[in-house]
Amino acid sequence: MASGFPGFRPAAFEFLRELAANNTRDWFLAHKPDYEQNVLAPFRLLLADVISGLAAADIPLTGDPAKAIFRIHRDVRFSKDKLPYKTHAGAVLRKIGGSRFDGILYVHVEPSRSFVAAGFYEPEKDPLEALREAIYVDPARFTAIRAALAKAKLTLDPTASLSRMPRGFEEAAESPVADALRLKSFTVSRDLSLAALARPDVVKKIITFAQDAEPLLRFGWQALTVLDPTALPRRR
Repeated sequence: MASGFPGFRPAAFEFLRELAANNTRDWFLAHKPDYEQNVLAPFRLLLADVISGLAAADIPLTGDPAKAIFRIHRDVRFSKDKLPYKTHAGAVLRKIGGSRFDGILYVHVEPSRSFVAAGFYEPEKDPLEALREAIYVDPARFTAIRAALAKAKLTLDPTASLSRMPRGFEEAAESPVADALRLKSFTVSRDLSLAALARPDVVKKIITFAQDAEPLLRFGWQALTVLDPTALPRRR
């Protein structure tokens, strides 16, 4: 795969480390050219190559490299933490024609831990209901999908999970998919080393991850297409 992404230079990670130690508006403005040159510009090249690779692999995730990267400014309006800037860079690619909850690929660049993730992150009530319903009505299929993920050394992130079964799914409390029904997000991730991010072939690693996560994405896309969330029977 021809790549325009040269790899992140050490200056990218050094900028993020220094920002963590000097998280002020004055410092950032004085070093903004470093951010744009060493973090933003190569990240856009990385995304362009990833988008091209996803298309070649027939995985319908895409975005605009110039817009897919999240703003580095933090929204501090409702946060006790008033530090003005994020100390990482992140970008999201979404399903073609989908909404923000309709399956994503997320790339996270941070000196302490960089990773790529995919799936359905914190879907709203109706999409979440549709995903749970799809798991509930065909637990064998979902179990097979989890086995495929496990073969690729991927597991669903259990961090965002209910302590009890969601309303209407109580009868599945002893089911092999009970833990999945309690999830509030359905995502998998894989770490990326700083050494990997410094090389052009990290693009291939991200595409391979997307292919490994594809069973989860395809399952969710079918659930959200076939099961109209607005027409789902409301469980009580």
